[in-house]
Amino acid sequence: MIRVGLVGARGHVGTELIRLLAAHPAFEIAFVSSRERDGQRLADHEPAYRGELRYSALDAAGVAASGVEAVVLGLPNGLAAPYVAAIDTVAPGMAIIDLSADFRFDAAWGYGLPERNRVALAGARRISNPGCYATAMQMALAPVIDLVDGPAQCFGVSGYSGAGTTPSDKNDPGKLHDNLMPYALVNHVHEREVTRHLGHPVEFMPHVAPHFRGITMTVNAHLREPTTLDALRARYAAAYADEPLVRVVDGAPWVSRIANRHGVEIGGAALSDDGRRMVVVATLDNLLKGAATQALQNLNLAFGQPETAGLTVEWAA
Repeated sequence: MIRVGLVGARGHVGTELIRLLAAHPAFEIAFVSSRERDGQRLADHEPAYRGELRYSALDAAGVAASGVEAVVLGLPNGLAAPYVAAIDTVAPGMAIIDLSADFRFDAAWGYGLPERNRVALAGARRISNPGCYATAMQMALAPVIDLVDGPAQCFGVSGYSGAGTTPSDKNDPGKLHDNLMPYALVNHVHEREVTRHLGHPVEFMPHVAPHFRGITMTVNAHLREPTTLDALRARYAAAYADEPLVRVVDGAPWVSRIANRHGVEIGGAALSDDGRRMVVVATLDNLLKGAATQALQNLNLAFGQPETAGLTVEWAA
C-alpha cells in the first residue's frame, strides 16, 4: 500500500479526502495532522475511517521525517512553504499535493487539472491542486478559448462550505438565509489563476449562496467571429468525449444535481443572434471535483494508478 499523510485535514475537504482514501484500493492513511485534535481517534470524527489511527500534531520537520510516500497539504493559503522546504531537504522523493494557492503560479510545480494536464502530472512529485472556482471556469472555457475576444466574464455562486469552518459571514447560515453574498469582486486569486493557466484574461465575480455545497459558474464571452450553436456544442462534445468526470448536457445544469458527485456538468450553451456572444454554465461540487476528488486524481496519476481509482462516477438521472 502507498502511505499518504494529511496535514490540516480538519475541515470539510479533509472529511471528503479521508473518506476517499479510506476506501482506496492502493492508498492507506499513515497520519492525519491536526493541532486541535492531537491524540484523538480519527474514527471518532470521521466515520468513513475504520481503524485506530489517532490525530497527531506534526510540524514541518515531523512531516518530512514521517517516511510516507505522499503528503496532502490542506493548509490555509500562505502556510505550505515551510512544509515544502523541509520535504525538499529531507525527503525530496515524497510526493506533495498542495490544496492551497501557494504554488499554483510556480512553473516548477505540476498544475493539477488532469483534464488539461494529465500527461505532465503522471509521476509528478510536486502538484498544486487548482481552486474550486478556477476548475469550473477552466472547464467551461477551455474548449472555446481560441474563439474568445477580450476577457471572459465569469459569475460564480458557491455553497457556503467553500468558506471553510472558521466562522464568518460567508458561512453563517443565518446571514445567508434568503440572501446572495458577493465578495472579492476584483482580483480574486482564482481570477489570476485562471488567467495564467488559460493564457487568456477572465473577470470573475464570486458569490456565496445559502446551500451547503456546489458551484454554479455562468460564463459570458464575446467571440472573435460569428459561430453557430451546433458548432459551439460540437466543440464541447469533442473536447470532453473521453473524460470520465465530465458530462456535457443540453440544458443549463443544476447545482443540486451535482452535489456529492465527482464530476463536472457543462451545458446551457446559448448564442446571441449575431453569433458573437456565447454563454455556458458549469457546475461541480466544490468539496469534490473542486478539491478532494481532484486531489485523488492527482495522487493516482503521481503513483501510476488508474486516474479514477477510488472514485465511483455516477450522474443524476
